[in-house]
Amino acid sequence: MAKYPAYLLMNKEIKNKAIPKLRFPEFKNSGGWKEKTVSEVAIYENGKAHEQDIVEKGKYVVVNSKFISSNGEVRKYTNIASCLAKKGDILMVLSDVPNGKAIAKCFYVDLDHQYTVNQRICRLTPFDANKILLFYILNRNPYFLAFDDGVKQTNLKNEDVLGYKFLLPKDTNEQQKIADCLSSLDELITAENEKLEALKGHKKGLMQQLFPAEGKTIPRLRFSEFKNSGKWEVDKLGTKGIAYFASEKITVQKLQLDSYVSTENLLPNYGGKTIASKLPTSGSFTVFLKDDILLSNIRPYLKKVWFADINGATSNDVIVIRHGTKVCATFLSFLLKNDNFINYIMNSAEGVKMPRGDKDVIKDYPIKFPKPTEQEKIADCLSSLDDLIKAQAEKIEALKEHKKGLMQQLFPG
Repeated sequence: MAKYPAYLLMNKEIKNKAIPKLRFPEFKNSGGWKEKTVSEVAIYENGKAHEQDIVEKGKYVVVNSKFISSNGEVRKYTNIASCLAKKGDILMVLSDVPNGKAIAKCFYVDLDHQYTVNQRICRLTPFDANKILLFYILNRNPYFLAFDDGVKQTNLKNEDVLGYKFLLPKDTNEQQKIADCLSSLDELITAENEKLEALKGHKKGLMQQLFPAEGKTIPRLRFSEFKNSGKWEVDKLGTKGIAYFASEKITVQKLQLDSYVSTENLLPNYGGKTIASKLPTSGSFTVFLKDDILLSNIRPYLKKVWFADINGATSNDVIVIRHGTKVCATFLSFLLKNDNFINYIMNSAEGVKMPRGDKDVIKDYPIKFPKPTEQEKIADCLSSLDDLIKAQAEKIEALKEHKKGLMQQLFPG
């Protein structure tokens, strides 16, 4: 076996690292990618302060960290563009809280004369790299994320951004090919997200019709076999036979890792998970059973409602509601995942620093319910819709994972 000098082996190793694992056939003989710094391929400009010029509805969208981190959902407007972005610019978040999800997140400008760049956001105008490909390279790049020490606020400096070294295909056609591939995948993810939002909107509208409106005891939409079943019954949530608040306690020594739920690991938007982020070291906790409804009792998290699918225990900041004989568990869970109930307890929350829901007020919440057979029909209908929503969400996550894996192969290590 032939032996090679160390410097030749090193050069070979560098060359191999400059070639991606996965490459389009027409570029397989195009050689290694070339090393570049951001300063060599883009013009850098810091954003400007717009806080004094914010208006309710204005000509320009102010691109700040909340705009970028929310994917454009949270918006502020102005009529004064202190740092106007052009189509093809890349806008990057430079400042974020410890462990934040916004630092180094990028926004690709797709329209001229639409956006103006706020302070703590930088504007990059590519001149010697494919604009979309550079966006994919920079967006939440691990190099920039490493500046976050998890303790203090992260502030990227202009030299941190401009000095970043990365690999780029020499052939501009290869750059375009990769950009087109990833853009197509993003368009597919966006389309699937729109389907997910449509399903959620359909469910919300359906719930408004399947449950009686305020002041009514008969819903607008009713399954045919129950059209002549009369009015729904009205009572308070805490009434015997409808629901009660569980209070059985368990000590930490008997607590299982996979069955502890707190306000931290209850997911928002009526979801839940059961892997504790922080295990308690002492104390006792409320027992919950399968089919119980778990409600976070701290105002910032009051929209966290979970229909339990296992037995377990909760922190003291979670209320456990168990159904009675008059209402089936799944039906009650949909009543309590309704915006009307969430708004009711949010409005009654007391406290200054950390407002909490009042159990007595929650017990007084008026609920309407039909006979058990109709309850089950409504619950089955909404559960089927939830299954579709879950499947769609899983499809989107699978596409995101596919994109992540594809990028790892399309870009050199």
